[in-house]
Amino acid sequence: MIQEIPKFHETFNPILEILSNQEIIHTREMQKRVIEKYYSHLPKELLEEKTKSGEILINNRIAWGKSYLKKGGYIHYPSRGNVQITEKGLSQKSALSLKDLEQETSLLDFYQNENEKHSHSSEIKKISNASPQDLIDEGFDQIESEIKNELLDKLKSIDPYYFEKVVLKLLKKMGYGDFIETSKSGDGGIDGIINEDKLGLDKIYIQAKRFNENKVREKDIRNFIGAMSGDTNKGVFVTTSLFDKGAEEKAKNAHHKIILIDGNKLVDLMHEFNVGVQIKQVYEVKHLDEDFFVEQ
Repeated sequence: MIQEIPKFHETFNPILEILSNQEIIHTREMQKRVIEKYYSHLPKELLEEKTKSGEILINNRIAWGKSYLKKGGYIHYPSRGNVQITEKGLSQKSALSLKDLEQETSLLDFYQNENEKHSHSSEIKKISNASPQDLIDEGFDQIESEIKNELLDKLKSIDPYYFEKVVLKLLKKMGYGDFIETSKSGDGGIDGIINEDKLGLDKIYIQAKRFNENKVREKDIRNFIGAMSGDTNKGVFVTTSLFDKGAEEKAKNAHHKIILIDGNKLVDLMHEFNVGVQIKQVYEVKHLDEDFFVEQ
């Protein structure tokens, strides 16, 4: 009988079983329990096998299984580093397959933008015709999408005041100068001020709204413009959610220059400028050096 490390989708049901008591446990503890209960019979050399970047392979497979279950709504992350089963996960009585998760609407968003939906069969065809480089690129795209989704979830759960600080740190990392945090009481809708020059002659006013579901509305933009009080004509309004049409029109037609950053754009920028994320692994892809074999 051939023994091998489970594929990531083969860890779905072991993970759900381990979490079925509804306990909140750390991811590392969950991985440990899954291995002890379901895979401890595997040879030591398999359990210690590593990815090319040095991560334990079976832990990597379980981590990806966890990510897919989270995107399907079967588990959630109640706090940093911890995992817990959801009501949907508890109600899943039959064995869960990769095909089941691929049919989840929420999981389709994990792979593709809203205007780039493709059928499962076309995805299979694309993979079968892909070059190794295409597969690498696709894999990186999936990892990046997962990280951004996790980052947005985290932003929606942190303290609103700390969210304001995150936004200011991002803008500073982007090169917009030092920032001044405004008083939390009576700040008039201004959460921070960025001085574009050393003397503070040019200012950018910042408003940061940490919303879970509510959209930013026209009234919010109007209040923001009013709070700028003629001191500047530049403003950046950032939210973890979306702007409704009224808010977009108000910002577009204002005499001020108002930049709107929604949740998706925010995590794109944080990912690009390494704010709230860190480089975990670096892969080297080598190619043949033709010049080396040319006789001099």
